[in-house]
Amino acid sequence: MDNYRRDAHPGFQGCAEGNMQDRPETPPASNRTVENLEVKDAQVIFTNVWNELEAEFGHENLRFSKELILLGGAPGSGKGTNTAFIMKARGLTCEPIVVSSLLTTPQARRIKEAGGMVGDREVVELVFRKLLEEEYRDGCVLDGFPRTRIQVECLHRLVLKMNQLSREYRETPLAINFRKPTIHVMVLFVDEKTSIERQLSRGREIAEWNKRARAEGAELKEERATDLDPEAAKRRYRVFKDETWEALQSLKEIYHYHFVDAQGPFESVEQNILKELDYQSSLELDPETHDAVRHLPLSSDLITHARQELVRRMDSYQIEHRTLFHRVIRLLEERFFPIVVRHAIPGMAIVNSEDPVFDDPMALAMVIDIFAERGYRAVANVNRAEVPERVDLQTGRITCSTKRIYRFQIRFAGSDIRRGGR
Repeated sequence: MDNYRRDAHPGFQGCAEGNMQDRPETPPASNRTVENLEVKDAQVIFTNVWNELEAEFGHENLRFSKELILLGGAPGSGKGTNTAFIMKARGLTCEPIVVSSLLTTPQARRIKEAGGMVGDREVVELVFRKLLEEEYRDGCVLDGFPRTRIQVECLHRLVLKMNQLSREYRETPLAINFRKPTIHVMVLFVDEKTSIERQLSRGREIAEWNKRARAEGAELKEERATDLDPEAAKRRYRVFKDETWEALQSLKEIYHYHFVDAQGPFESVEQNILKELDYQSSLELDPETHDAVRHLPLSSDLITHARQELVRRMDSYQIEHRTLFHRVIRLLEERFFPIVVRHAIPGMAIVNSEDPVFDDPMALAMVIDIFAERGYRAVANVNRAEVPERVDLQTGRITCSTKRIYRFQIRFAGSDIRRGGR
């Protein structure tokens, strides 16, 4: 197995899209530093892998994920624990891609068990092949990539290729398969002490599980050698710190970068994740798509003064439309709330009314606002029904009148009473 890892150059700060495209293929001899040698190796790896995939799948079938969440962190930082929560926050349903699970060759296993890292060439090819699977077209969580500077460079080149394909197919029927990619880098941070403690705690838990599983004939869980030996756990953290941390940091200036404090309890970590992954359309939509919708108001803008506006409207009903306002209140009290009360367990009631008071659009607005002020969510719809009035016996013609039926849906927090319990 090839291993292309090189020592990281401290001056590298990442490169923007345009800069990478303009980079010369062969630098002058005087500038061939350690960093340049590393980039050249990455170029060789990427070119070979890309050419293999293109020959195997065909140019128009190189369809990668629209959204990549690159999940990184030290051993014990909670990547596996928080993956499902991150996926839910981003609306992803496909299985995460866990790079360590892709590396199943005997040689790769021996390197991992010693706390080392597998060669970049094998990692890059396995990851790229996996990203081509159809289930990952809309997006996926990629756990454990990139981990080295060469893998970072290969990722940059992949994103450039994806953008190139997006431009190439933009005006074709295949455009939806080559959307501009969105890259999130999410780093879960724990310090060395926490990392080692969590690794060893996981080792004890799995060892105990497997002891019971052997006695009961149940399925065994994988035991990592580094989770059982304090020195191996410490060495694994140091490998992350020396090899991976700087690689992840180099992505900060290029992609959406999320640094999450993962030291605390699950609940606080989840809140930190939600705060970091708050959707921002200007960052994630194609620029043309964003330009098409940006003039529409954001929900956050609407709700900023929503309560004050509701109070103003309610007071105006009382001051300027007192008669209609109190007529609506009496109708709600006599006809609506008895039905709402009967639906307290499910938390949703539907009320139909033919009262002519609702022929006035302001009365419908009053109903919605009154329920909102009381803590309910109400929606009103107007349905029209044709009612036969007379029939012409000679021609058979039926004359109908139109009847309005006002349908209100009222939602609220239902009762916690168990339903269907034993």
